[in-house]
Amino acid sequence: MTADLTIADVRLTPILVADPPLLNTQGLHQPYTPRLIVEVVTADGVTGVGETYGDTKYLELARPFAEKLTGRQVSDFNGLFTIAGEVAVDDARVDNQVDVGGLRGVQTADKLRLSVVSGFEVACLDALGKALGLPVHALLGGKVRDAVEYSAYLFYKNAHHPEGIASEQDDWGAALDPAGIVAQARLFHERYGFESFKLKGGCFEPDQEIAAVKALAEAFPGKPLRLDPNGAWSVETSLKVADELRDVLEYLEDPALGTPAMAEVAAKAGVPLATNMCVTTFAEIKEAFTTGAVQVVLSDHHYWGGLRNTQQLAAICRTFGVGVSMHSNTHLGISLAAMTHVAATVPGLHHACDSHYPWQSEDVLTERLTFEDGKVTVRDAPGLGVELDRAKVEALHQRWLDETYAHLRDRDDAAAMRVLDPEWVTPSVPRW
Repeated sequence: MTADLTIADVRLTPILVADPPLLNTQGLHQPYTPRLIVEVVTADGVTGVGETYGDTKYLELARPFAEKLTGRQVSDFNGLFTIAGEVAVDDARVDNQVDVGGLRGVQTADKLRLSVVSGFEVACLDALGKALGLPVHALLGGKVRDAVEYSAYLFYKNAHHPEGIASEQDDWGAALDPAGIVAQARLFHERYGFESFKLKGGCFEPDQEIAAVKALAEAFPGKPLRLDPNGAWSVETSLKVADELRDVLEYLEDPALGTPAMAEVAAKAGVPLATNMCVTTFAEIKEAFTTGAVQVVLSDHHYWGGLRNTQQLAAICRTFGVGVSMHSNTHLGISLAAMTHVAATVPGLHHACDSHYPWQSEDVLTERLTFEDGKVTVRDAPGLGVELDRAKVEALHQRWLDETYAHLRDRDDAAAMRVLDPEWVTPSVPRW
């Protein structure tokens, strides 16, 4: 009997998930971050799940998108982009606005559409895999590795969110100096076995962050280290940091903002440059690659338009001899499963992927994904190999519905920082 792959129903559930007080150059993570859970149900009752950004601007596009999806085949992945083009976007609201929450460069209407498509594509892949009895990696051509390596994502961090702010507690403690960063890295290594370490920089004077990386190099000799200030430095400062850390960095990520500045740094730095800010669409590849601005592209299926586009990006990088790995923003287990499936299919993945997942104390799955020796095992069960916990989804959705938390339905790191420091103003770039 042939399975009926017609999409009969689509469910969208916005949620607020706990986030620790992590610092970046734009401010501070809010105590709760919006995410969107996408469920696609076939006529045979098979449900596939996806996850993407949950801010209002994404919801406004996802809702009419979901309506147009009903009645189509769950295997019509190319049709997802057709639907995206048919759904109106308030261009004035997003075009040429800096995507502060994601710290991933300039936001445009097209990027917004792709971020929404990604959630639906993963849900469709999950449903198709379940219907056919195949894991998602098989639908993508098959895995070339049985486990995917991830990097410990280190942050400067306050011990807790500001007093009087409803939030979840964590046991990581504060990390506001080199000793604190090393202590945090040791916890990541002890708990999850990570052998690669990335520090989110751009928070303090460059000399302090140089000292932190050098302290990591001393504590973990020979281990891959990365530093990412999210474009907070001038070309001059970027070159100074590169010179100080040339012998210990695996790569320097987005030290300066924009492709021309990155190309100028790359020409003299003597350290590979990585990006998830100046190469975030296919149209941006040509300038970056022909000018030698980047040596590693950090893909992110959420804003590249899904797992299949991620594979296309990896193939282009391979053609030009540019390395590839994965960027991460606050995410849950659905996204980690999707990242792991597509990463398992990418040849020449020589750099450990980023993941925020260890920072997330809450999830929507019946069973959390686990890291062993810094890696996530690729699941061979049908679809993504994960299952939603309905009670957890509902609890996080009720938080989203609660008017007490309505101001958190759009991520705003600067607003969170102003609770801590009322005089905080989002720094202009370059900050140093």
